[in-house]
Amino acid sequence: MTAPPTRTTPRRRRLGWPRRVFSQVLLMQLAIAAGVAVLATGLFLAPLSAQLDDQAMRRALAIAATTAAQPQVADDLLASRPSARGPVQADAERIRRATGAEYVVIMDTRGVRWSHTDPGEIGKVVSTSPKDALAGRDVMEIDSGTLGRSARGKVPLRDTGGRIVGAVSVGIEYDSVRARLLNAIPGLLAYAGGALAVGALAAYLIARRIHKQTRDLAFSDISGLLAEREAMLHSIREGVVALDRDGRIRLLNDEAQRLLGVGPEAGGRALDEVLGAGRTTDVLAGRVEGTDLLTVRGHRVLVTNRMPTDDGGAVATLRDRTELERLGRELDSTRGLIDALRAQDHEHANRLHTLLGLLELELYEEAVEFITEVVGVHRATAEQVTEKVRDPLLAAVLVGKATVAAERAVALSLSPATSLPDRLVDPRGLVTVTGNLLDNALDATAGSPGAAVEVELRAEGRTVVLRVRDNGPGIPAEHRELVFTEGWTTKEPPAHGKRGLGLALVGRFAERMGGSARVGAGPDGGAEFTVVLPDALSEALEQGLSDDGHRREAVEEAR
Repeated sequence: MTAPPTRTTPRRRRLGWPRRVFSQVLLMQLAIAAGVAVLATGLFLAPLSAQLDDQAMRRALAIAATTAAQPQVADDLLASRPSARGPVQADAERIRRATGAEYVVIMDTRGVRWSHTDPGEIGKVVSTSPKDALAGRDVMEIDSGTLGRSARGKVPLRDTGGRIVGAVSVGIEYDSVRARLLNAIPGLLAYAGGALAVGALAAYLIARRIHKQTRDLAFSDISGLLAEREAMLHSIREGVVALDRDGRIRLLNDEAQRLLGVGPEAGGRALDEVLGAGRTTDVLAGRVEGTDLLTVRGHRVLVTNRMPTDDGGAVATLRDRTELERLGRELDSTRGLIDALRAQDHEHANRLHTLLGLLELELYEEAVEFITEVVGVHRATAEQVTEKVRDPLLAAVLVGKATVAAERAVALSLSPATSLPDRLVDPRGLVTVTGNLLDNALDATAGSPGAAVEVELRAEGRTVVLRVRDNGPGIPAEHRELVFTEGWTTKEPPAHGKRGLGLALVGRFAERMGGSARVGAGPDGGAEFTVVLPDALSEALEQGLSDDGHRREAVEEAR
């Protein structure tokens, strides 16, 4: 028997602060708009009440002064007695009805009323002290008397000789002042309501824009995304550079700082100012279009991709391909050596067959001459190189390139001016430069009749001058300024990647050594590359024995 299904109680949705950015921003802006409207209304009403009180007191004072300025009032006061039908009461009531005042009280120097709105109060002493007015001073005040609370104005009453004979007190009903204030409130609230409505509309439009830009995320989601973005950007092994629409750097992760050789202070600065002029700057700024663009920054080979953003900026990614390019070049060199060894093996087999035939024909003297000639050619080449180029690593690469050139039917020779001592500061760097230039020269001349390449290495003080000439097609004059730029090449790319880096590395190495690299036309119509490296030779006359031993072993192997 199965148990009856249990009923699940639906979860109640708790009322509270909304999570969506749109709702939160809208509520906050509505609260701000309402608060500003209430505050502005209160700030307006507070001085309005005081202003209405002041206007009422000044009006009462003006009526009192006008009354006291009439000469017959003082004359009637001196010539009659206080009476409900006296001339003073008649003048006061006429002025009260004409001005709309609550009362006009005229009193003598003892404070006895000679006029009043209530005739029964005539002949009595006033309820508030008139001493200031009787002393010759004007008085404005809000006070309570027999007729209730009123705005009052009191002035002295003088006869024609200027002697104070009494005082005039005029009151404005305070309820009328309050009524004016209350009458102003509805209009003021209407204006405040209109301002609140405009503010609410503006708040809604702003919230809608924020809603679109934040894609309806909650503030907690945004903070979480920012934290994740920071962790991701600084943990990945790929450089990321974010730029704004003006080309200023907005973000650099740790890998981008390492690859570009800049620090965190580069943020907020222009890209041209931080990196300087060059292909790297042009690629990151979008002045060079394409995908997987190669660029050289210092000694690093970088692959760059750039993606524009909706706000006019861009995000560029950087990948370090230095090791990959080095391995690719080593692979190319290995393949060349394998081809050369294969050709040598074929040639060696032919020579063995020739030697075997000479021995079978019992031509022993001719066999000895043949062996001597074959061995002598290789030994002569190695000895010629080592006599002029004392550095073992550089001599070894020249001997190896001579073998490859012979297999490709290219005559590789050393210039008679070649003379280089064994005092190189950076022999591996010069080996890379020489190998790149020789590879380009062999590629340019191979397959053409009478192909020839000449290498010149000489020392001028501590400066090394490397010159490689060939009789190939050469480089047009309009392209000679571009050959040392990353990505410039006339060859088909190899299987492992892209070309256009060999000469760029040559140029960067020369710049790093404080020298120069240039190309011109050779004497035989081909290309002539010249690399000048100041301070490339050390002042020491001897090198370490262990280092020298390794280099000599390399030369012996090349032989």
